[in-house]
Amino acid sequence: MTVSRPGSARGYSGTVAADQNASRPWRVALVQENAVVGDLAGNADLVVTRTREAVQNGACLVAFPEMFLTGYPIEDLALRKTFIQASARTLDDLAGRLERAELGHVSVVVGYLDSDRDHVDQLGRPRHSPQNAAALVRGGQVVARYAKHHLPNYGVFDEYRYFVPGTEGCTVDVDGRRVAIAICEDLWQDGGPVTWARESAADLLLVINGSPYERDKDDTRLELCQRRAREAGMPLAYVNLSGGQDELVFDGDSLAVDGNGELLARGHQFTSEIVYADVFASTPTPAAPERLSDAEEVYRALVCGLGDYVRKNGFASVLIGMSGGIDSALTAAIAVDALGAASVYGVGMPSAHSSQHSRDDAADMAARTGMAFREIPIGTMVDAFHAQLTLTGLAEENLQARVRGTTLMAISNQEGHLVLATGNKSELAVGYTTLYGDAVGAYAPLKDVPKTLVWELARWRNSHAEAGRTTPPIPPNSIHKPPSAELRPGQLDTDSLPDYALLDDVLDDYVEQDAGAGDLIAAGFSPELVERVLSLTDRAEYKRRQYPPGPKISFKAFGRDRRLPITSRWRETTDDLPPS
Repeated sequence: MTVSRPGSARGYSGTVAADQNASRPWRVALVQENAVVGDLAGNADLVVTRTREAVQNGACLVAFPEMFLTGYPIEDLALRKTFIQASARTLDDLAGRLERAELGHVSVVVGYLDSDRDHVDQLGRPRHSPQNAAALVRGGQVVARYAKHHLPNYGVFDEYRYFVPGTEGCTVDVDGRRVAIAICEDLWQDGGPVTWARESAADLLLVINGSPYERDKDDTRLELCQRRAREAGMPLAYVNLSGGQDELVFDGDSLAVDGNGELLARGHQFTSEIVYADVFASTPTPAAPERLSDAEEVYRALVCGLGDYVRKNGFASVLIGMSGGIDSALTAAIAVDALGAASVYGVGMPSAHSSQHSRDDAADMAARTGMAFREIPIGTMVDAFHAQLTLTGLAEENLQARVRGTTLMAISNQEGHLVLATGNKSELAVGYTTLYGDAVGAYAPLKDVPKTLVWELARWRNSHAEAGRTTPPIPPNSIHKPPSAELRPGQLDTDSLPDYALLDDVLDDYVEQDAGAGDLIAAGFSPELVERVLSLTDRAEYKRRQYPPGPKISFKAFGRDRRLPITSRWRETTDDLPPS
């Protein structure tokens, strides 16, 4: 093996010649795995285990996702010198482990946290000059390194805060084929790695990714890979993370296309697996799973996000306040699918205004799924507050929600369950939630799910069960009855809010697309509706800031995606619109 430039150099752009073995196919293994942030040893173990499996299946190039050794995103951990050093040590140790495991002959590309060795700390530059990097490991050493060029600074990404961009390309020889390496955003930007991959006469463009899930993004990714492969004039292999990390879910969906953009291989979504592609074979690799429907895709993202949040944070069980309504029912169904019924505990907390059908629906949900369920009436607790306080109207209604929140947190402290908040995105948008009441919890599975989508997911989950000849988990009455908080006699959500279909339509334009009042009115919404919904949304920012994290599924989720000041006198208004 010969190296044209020192392999330890930052931004290495030479070529590494490897022994050729014409007797076996040139196979790339795309390892879409579930890394855990900060678990350097555990993630390195996965690299060794999965590399061994890939070699047994004939791979000569094994690729792991972006920042795999450290997990992703690491946020301010990137600015800690000790963490940067630990990442570098783990990479060096990994090279030796692969060699000792008789895997040193295979080329392994893995994402990790590095730093610019020529860095000088200065104002406006991330401290210690961390870099989002990829390394090619072979023969017991790191023989090539590459630092990500394009650092995304939009949506959920803050990479200019954390990383210093690379400036040099990286092309390596693997079993006689030249492989250009790029990282995630490098593929999304014009020029850059795609251009130098073509100019360096590479045979394959390998892209390692930490691309979070959002609806319809899988189609966008495929189209991007096809376009870039045609631009580069070579096959392209794309490997992505799988699993949940706080508010992000990574859906895998790794793939390979040929130089004409034709699909060669594709992985499943929300699954840890190895996707194999013989990228230079005369016939395509037969691996393209059937695509998920939109509803199933979203549902599986929610299951993945919740399951990993609970497991990675060391909890064994979750606790849900069961009202008999659609939100708590869907939350419970997701929890049962993510963790198993034995790890899900429901609590009904009826007050004087709770209907019998709601109590029955909550118990029915538990019976259908096998989750644990108990009832704790809150009437006497509410009366105890009333004996000391004079509360009427909204304050009296919210007292019931806050007693329920206190009850859930008390059970959580006593029994060790993690409490799930059950609110949806529509309610959260307009402030239709009670702080320290139904907003309590450590995680909110429906935080980014509009109310109309809640119903769609519930119907899908039940039909999916029927198709599989199992019991539909969600009581039909929870799906069909008009939604109500049941905090006063005869209360319905529509007493305080527009019909959810109309509300979600306005919110989609205002929250997701940043449409102004004039845009909304031009789109056909009445000025009165626009004024009402926008006012409710703007005034609820302080509530959203205190809401638990939940999995992102949309283009713009509350939290990391959409960040507005709490203290602000700016309001979208219809008062200053020009006459029509």
